[in-house]
Amino acid sequence: MNPRTRNWLTAYFVTALIFAVLDVAWILLVANPLYQSQIGGLLAPKANLLGAVLFYAIFVAGMVHYGVRPNAADVPLRQRVTGAALFGFFTYATWALTGFAVLKDFTALVAVTDILWGAVACSLVTWVTATVLRRRIAKPAAA
Repeated sequence: MNPRTRNWLTAYFVTALIFAVLDVAWILLVANPLYQSQIGGLLAPKANLLGAVLFYAIFVAGMVHYGVRPNAADVPLRQRVTGAALFGFFTYATWALTGFAVLKDFTALVAVTDILWGAVACSLVTWVTATVLRRRIAKPAAA
């Protein structure tokens, strides 16, 4: 496996682990109670596991590409975190504002909370991942 691919896959798995821990805490402590109180009637009795796995697999790839950027040694941490914040903002805004626009009982509070969470979560996960992998990211990978 070439070093660029290895860097990217390492960043992917580290990002996935950090995001999973952070997002589970968020879901249990904030999102579930908020969703139950605000849009409880829209919620399925249990989450669709396939949908969740696909979301996380795709979303983490986006965070690595737009935020962590493991093969871009010259990108400062601030730019990585900003890219991740924008990625989180735009992706979560797409979901939340669509839900707000087309779902009967989707509230503005849920939409705004989700959008802010997307930006904050991506920023924090990228910052932690880039910090953990700083030595690997700091050296340019061979082509």
